[in-house]
Amino acid sequence: MTHSSYPSLRLRRTRSSQWSRAMVAETTLSPANLIWPLFVTEGVDLEEPIATLPGVSRWSVDNIVARAREAADLGIPCVALFPNTPAHLRSERGEEATNANNLMCRATRAISEAVPNIGILTDVALDPYTAHGHDGVVDAQGRVLNDETMAILVEQALVLARAGANIIAPSDMMDGRVGAIRTALEAEGFHDVQIMAYAAKYASAFYGPFRDAVGSGGLLKGDKRGYQMNPANAEEALREVALDLAEGADTVMVKPGLPYLDIIRRVKERFEVPVFAYQVSGEYAMIEAAAAAGAGDRDALVLETLLAFRRAGCSGVLTYHAAHAARLLNA
Repeated sequence: MTHSSYPSLRLRRTRSSQWSRAMVAETTLSPANLIWPLFVTEGVDLEEPIATLPGVSRWSVDNIVARAREAADLGIPCVALFPNTPAHLRSERGEEATNANNLMCRATRAISEAVPNIGILTDVALDPYTAHGHDGVVDAQGRVLNDETMAILVEQALVLARAGANIIAPSDMMDGRVGAIRTALEAEGFHDVQIMAYAAKYASAFYGPFRDAVGSGGLLKGDKRGYQMNPANAEEALREVALDLAEGADTVMVKPGLPYLDIIRRVKERFEVPVFAYQVSGEYAMIEAAAAAGAGDRDALVLETLLAFRRAGCSGVLTYHAAHAARLLNA
């Protein structure tokens, strides 16, 4: 070694012991940085394991309350709800989304009453409710209609806010929906209900297990590239985020997660707002498959990937590993 600073400068010194590594750590991870996505299904005292998401289940409303209580006990501040709508309630226009007594509204009310100290994030999009699996109303040519869909999304957001949702999270990628939802929430006096916009949601290959979980996997006609983002584009993501913030979004999300860490970093540096990532079902499934095959240690893989989100600039992460990670962090 001929560098003039050696041996005066040895970067390994601060890595040499656990106490020192902890003292100089640049990034922290705690249960407070996690949001736990949960799938709701009809029934009583029911748990339905999801084959493509090993370790993840759909829960009936009574059991979803127990999961929310578990999250609160672990220090997880928020749960995200997604419904598995029965086939007979799905339709071309997704009318069940605006039913004030639908699965999401019942689950939201139940959690709000039983676990008032936890945040409830509710998805706003039509894909769990449509017979064709798209996020909006589709015309005869198979195009998703932006403005017609937006009107339904606004009413969907309102029924969820009335049920007790703390965060409305539009995941549909319709143009203008954040502003329309914010205006409607304000008009009804929901001044404190947050909007977490799925601002940069990509048309990704990593969503398959999620679609199985909400029952839309075999329904989708065509693909979602006409409204979800092209994975090739980064500058466009910044434009999407700028629009959603201007329309009244409180926080923004990038989805998927690990393949888009560069987008997370650029969004955080450009806008200096709370940025969240969704570690999506395909990402979760890959970790579980690697662990099952003996190709990696599950605990280490889970914590390292979540730390990567934080290092990239995330305030928090939606992850199916939330409860598992919280237990590891609390140990």
